[in-house]
Amino acid sequence: MPNIRHDPVAPTRAQRLASGSGIDAHRHDDHQIAYAASGVLAITTDAGSWVAPGTRAIWVPAGTVHAHQAHGELDLHLVGLPAAENPLGLDRPTVLAVGPLLRELIVAYTRTPEDDSPERARLRAVLLDQLRASPQQPLHLPAPATPLLRAVCDRLRADPADQHTLAELGRAVGASDRTLSRLFRADLGMTFPQWRTQLRLHHALVLLAEGLPVTAVAHRCGWSSASAFIDVFRRTFGHTPGRHPTY
Repeated sequence: MPNIRHDPVAPTRAQRLASGSGIDAHRHDDHQIAYAASGVLAITTDAGSWVAPGTRAIWVPAGTVHAHQAHGELDLHLVGLPAAENPLGLDRPTVLAVGPLLRELIVAYTRTPEDDSPERARLRAVLLDQLRASPQQPLHLPAPATPLLRAVCDRLRADPADQHTLAELGRAVGASDRTLSRLFRADLGMTFPQWRTQLRLHHALVLLAEGLPVTAVAHRCGWSSASAFIDVFRRTFGHTPGRHPTY
């Protein structure tokens, strides 16, 4: 990521980002919580990408070089926390579940003036309590470091609906399916089907934020039918894509 900006203090604020816009690569000396009250937020680092709809937030540890990308009209809420204060004990970006109470706390905290009032301190304390209780979500799409694996993943990123088997993809890049399967586990910590499903779910969130119908999203992300897509989406996010919150 070239031209990395260093912002010592992670801001606490609410801001609007138009669909397709973003915030270039930067880092903070503070931790940050990034939440999209509407639209879908994508955060990218050298280690991969994390995508969060309105029922999720992304924890970004202090010092992490990251960029933001908006999909759909993004109502972004950012909460900065001092580096010495890590209520989650996390040292890498992580997607967290956001229930109705935590959502309202984040929105309220980022829309009120920053001051040292007892009221704001109490609001912050409850927000952190709710944050500690938030389940972590496996919504990370890791980025490959191995050139062979990068070639395969780049091809799938260009067309998430690609239906080629791992053996067929291997022939295209000059590697056996056994070699690629081993690399997926060693380099990315997941199997090829798991990584491709994560890629398709990330792409589906983006397309849903852009207003595409569920059937069209299923087709463009490579599912054999809308019902197959709905089943995977429900098991991952706890609701169907047709009931996907936009707030």
